[in-house]
Amino acid sequence: MSQSQKVTVIGAGLAGSEAAWQIASQGVPVTLYEMRPVTKTPAHHTNQFAELVCSNSLRANGLSNAVGVLKEEMRRLDSLILSSADQHAVPAGGALAVDRDGFSGEVTRRLHEHPLVEVRNEEVTEIPADGIVVIATGPLTAPGLSSQIQELLGEEYFYFYDAAAPIVEKDSIDMNKVYLASRYDKGEAAYLNCPMTEEEFGIFHEALTTAEKAEVKDFEKEVYFEGCMPIEVMASRGKQTVLFGPMKPVGLVNPHTGKLPHAVIQLRQDNAAGTLYNLVGFQTHLKWGEQKRVFSLIPGLENAEFVRFGVMHRNTFINSPRLLKPTYQLNNRDTLFFAGQMTGVEGYVESAASGLIAGINAARLARGLEPLVLPEHTTLGSMAHYITTADFKHFQPMNANFGLFPPLEKKIRSKKEKNEMIANRALESIEQFKREHLQ
Repeated sequence: MSQSQKVTVIGAGLAGSEAAWQIASQGVPVTLYEMRPVTKTPAHHTNQFAELVCSNSLRANGLSNAVGVLKEEMRRLDSLILSSADQHAVPAGGALAVDRDGFSGEVTRRLHEHPLVEVRNEEVTEIPADGIVVIATGPLTAPGLSSQIQELLGEEYFYFYDAAAPIVEKDSIDMNKVYLASRYDKGEAAYLNCPMTEEEFGIFHEALTTAEKAEVKDFEKEVYFEGCMPIEVMASRGKQTVLFGPMKPVGLVNPHTGKLPHAVIQLRQDNAAGTLYNLVGFQTHLKWGEQKRVFSLIPGLENAEFVRFGVMHRNTFINSPRLLKPTYQLNNRDTLFFAGQMTGVEGYVESAASGLIAGINAARLARGLEPLVLPEHTTLGSMAHYITTADFKHFQPMNANFGLFPPLEKKIRSKKEKNEMIANRALESIEQFKREHLQ
């Protein structure tokens, strides 16, 4: 293999480990860099690859949940992360939870033992100028490499924290209670508006300001959220603060009553297909259960299906809609791939999944083959499509969910039946993809 075709993976977390495995599995030598134990991070406690720094759960295992479908797709594409997780699973009801030391030890051992994987325990401070590179350094990317990435991509496309509002499925919104409008009827009516009476606002404000907040990890406490205050903190400063902020009703006359509501929560379309909407300005530190309870008080959202809850935490991610192809390649540098949470996928399994695609494509590039875009009907493909086509002005990380898939050809009323059909279509699609491209 020529010097220009060598493959380097930086970071041996879930994404980097999976990427390195996929590259080596296609017969391509790969150098895997992991800075631990030479350089520590405040979140990691071991020197193992694919360390699970938070929960030991990889979430739902069945096909009634999108992340369960994602796991099955990855199993069918010979995922190292999934086979190691299955091997070290512990009882967890319908979820896939693992013995965390056994799991990360398995991933570490298998990569060290693979004849085509060279492991180097060194910190990488510069992006290699030659060869094919996969950057999978995660939310705690070291400052040296961080500044290099920032310089390469442009400061405005590189972020240091998540400040994401909750996202709901459009199908679960009560459309009889909301209305489509833009403030003062300017431009296209792009927002769904949830109007509140003074009484409804009072009840909501009380629930919001007394709800239980999530614990903030030590290494996140220093983060300063510039112009991005949690909605509950804003509300605690007084009712007028939110009424003059994200809940201001000015210019949003309710066509059902012909009057201006006391308060309005605006929902903004979140994906190109128009199946997902986010709560504008509602970034929050509330616990997830509390978010569901409190935000279900909003008119129209009483039975809303939340595909992502709001988060505010330390992260390092790029503006993928502006920068990446669905192959996980950088738009203006085909030999540079990004994978993991850096790309704006959220969650253990999603991170590994992005590494799987980046790894397959990095190996194909090294072999002189065209990189592959996975079908949108698969979870793998729908996530790659979302992070590369979402609204770049408001881009925030996303996890796997059924709202990312293209709609079924016929409308199904039963949510259970609809999700079952989406799951079956995804698995048929991944099998066809495997037959056509990876045999």
